[in-house]
Amino acid sequence: MTPLHPTVEEVTRRIEARSKDSRAAYLEMIRSRRPKAYARTRLHEGNIAHASAGCAVIEKAQILGAGWPVIGIITAYNDMLSAHAPFETYPQIIRDAAREVNAVAQVAGGVPAMCDGVTQGQEGMELSLFSRDIIAMASAIGLSHDAFDAALHLGVCDKIVPGLVIAALRFGWLPSIFVPAGPMPSGLPNPEKVRIRQLFAEGKVGRDALLKAEAESYHAQGTCTFYGTANSNQMIMEVMGLHLPGAAFTNPGTPLRAALTRAAAQRAAAITAQGGDYRPAGELVDARALVNAIVGLMATGGSTNHALHIPAMAAAAGLEVTLEDFADLSHVTPLMARIYPNGGADVNHFHAAGGMGFLVRELINAGLLHVDASAVMGTLAEYSREPFLQDGALAWRPAPEVSGDRDVLRPANDSFSSDGGLRLVDGPLGRGVCKVSAIKPENRIVEAPALVFDTQEALREAFEARQLDRDFVAVVRFQGPAANGMPELHGLSPVLGVLQDRGYRVALVTDGRMSGASGKIPAAIHVAPEAARGGPLARVRDGDIIRLDGEAGRLDLKVDPAEFAARAPAEFRPNRPAAGLGREMFDLFRHAASTADCGASPFRFLGSGA
Repeated sequence: MTPLHPTVEEVTRRIEARSKDSRAAYLEMIRSRRPKAYARTRLHEGNIAHASAGCAVIEKAQILGAGWPVIGIITAYNDMLSAHAPFETYPQIIRDAAREVNAVAQVAGGVPAMCDGVTQGQEGMELSLFSRDIIAMASAIGLSHDAFDAALHLGVCDKIVPGLVIAALRFGWLPSIFVPAGPMPSGLPNPEKVRIRQLFAEGKVGRDALLKAEAESYHAQGTCTFYGTANSNQMIMEVMGLHLPGAAFTNPGTPLRAALTRAAAQRAAAITAQGGDYRPAGELVDARALVNAIVGLMATGGSTNHALHIPAMAAAAGLEVTLEDFADLSHVTPLMARIYPNGGADVNHFHAAGGMGFLVRELINAGLLHVDASAVMGTLAEYSREPFLQDGALAWRPAPEVSGDRDVLRPANDSFSSDGGLRLVDGPLGRGVCKVSAIKPENRIVEAPALVFDTQEALREAFEARQLDRDFVAVVRFQGPAANGMPELHGLSPVLGVLQDRGYRVALVTDGRMSGASGKIPAAIHVAPEAARGGPLARVRDGDIIRLDGEAGRLDLKVDPAEFAARAPAEFRPNRPAAGLGREMFDLFRHAASTADCGASPFRFLGSGA
């Protein structure tokens, strides 16, 4: 077996070292709650009666008699979101499958699931990031009945899966399996969709053409097929061992998808504390699992949003992950996949070319994954296989030895790039991240005068007024978690893309987020400390020379340091009151959120919850 890469080993050891005390306190907490019998036996008779009252007769008898384990289902079902609509039928599939192996399954609770695709560029996007933490809290309410021996988490999209993971880890004595729905079939090719968006931004096609392209792209039940945060979530759940092997990208509504859902229910029943193969989520998700997640993210060119989510998930398990960990792992991880926005293909093409099984095996053989990391099914070694149906029954076989399409998926020793393309950027303007995997090498370094905008709307208005036909670095500030909840600024991509295509040198610097579909424009994002808390971006003025070096990881300001420090910071003045659409209800989150490099979370999970 290939030895573990020294950098992977070093990053893992330093996460363990910096997290020693908080991880020990966390493990003490979850181990103290390991049930000695079925969880509901701790409840009083009236509690148990309430917990069983709505069940079918056979399940009620087993709950009251304490004869079978009980699996709690947390579901993000709603039928507005294409990715979550398939979950409507999952609870009955799970109940039937559990009954076959002498277990009970109950929907413990539902969680909100908002779609960034619907709210992109709208006021509702200001709730998006904090919905992750609401989902974690809502999941905790469902599991707080303390009547469950294992949990199944049904979720797919951007903030939903990280929120579910945070809750699963705070109930870390429970075995937890994540159950996805899969991507929709391929629609309009992603490069064509981007072309129409840019033409619309230039006023060269009308709204009818734009709507037609968008509807042909997002056209059926399942996850959007580009490799944004939702599909990055599914990849991460798999390399962390929280899925069944090969579950990530099987399409909804297929016999194989139904078989994987049934198998997840039955596996959950098999790994409870009452059996011989207890696999609590809080012990399964350790430093090795988190390093595997980051390596997988880098190898596939995944979403920049996970520079927020992985530290937040880690903290829930008493572990501290830093941007330096991301940068060091990115440096040694080859980019093995070209999926939009890093290429023209979608996740269905990736899956057909060999998918997760091929990727995991290649990374293991390259010494870049902890093959001994525990998973809900064995160790990560089991995840170099792919599921299939054999005479109608679910089985697994080795993943393909050779990629089915080398334009989409390549082996580790013949990768698209020698590194994963995510950079930590640092300098006098703060710390952030820059995703360069989708940026042409000649566009990765931009030095130009700053144009400062306090809203994304102001930048778009300047573009429409033809005021941006020049080289410049757009500084879009007051977009961090404390300012307005850190909405994605994906709507700026077509505008900046048009300007770059016109031959101008353009870049973006912001304390906000871009989409998981961050594309061809060099962008320093998640810059902290944010402007609303007096960060350096609040002192930048039009005309200041900024140099963004995506290769070297530098964010420099060519202004006299003493003169810059003497400037009064611009005051955060929202262009509209943070009210309406419930935004006023999230004021507590904006005030309590940590900095972006710590996950932009209001929670401070340190071990037992101190």
